[in-house]
Amino acid sequence: MNPIDKDKVADNPGLLPYAHTVGGAIIRPIDKGRTKGLAMSAMYEQTNRQLDQIRKQVELLMKQAQEIHDRVELSERIYKAELNFKPLIGHVYHLYRKKNETDLLSMIGPDEWGRGCPYEFLASAKLLSDHTWEFLSQE
Repeated sequence: MNPIDKDKVADNPGLLPYAHTVGGAIIRPIDKGRTKGLAMSAMYEQTNRQLDQIRKQVELLMKQAQEIHDRVELSERIYKAELNFKPLIGHVYHLYRKKNETDLLSMIGPDEWGRGCPYEFLASAKLLSDHTWEFLSQE
């Protein structure tokens, strides 16, 4: 005869959702909603930080692409202009519009003309080593 009541003994005590002996570890149910909420919050914070970094990088790349595009447009305009000399890399030149609506590249700056500039000043530019032009000043 077993003195322990059959209703008070578990067949598989290791599968109980609570401690089955006095010295057993306390088992507390996990608040799954809170755990998931904290994990989701951390995930959103981290991904938003990464997206902000990528957004800043994209803005920088777009700015650099626009600067290159502007240099190409200016370079095309200068190379289509009237040139009476060979421009040297690293030197500054000045782009003017003549009265007949054609462009002229000159070594003379807008403030260096004796009695006033006979042309409409458009821009000052520096010839870069890749043979594109960099805006220095523009009207």
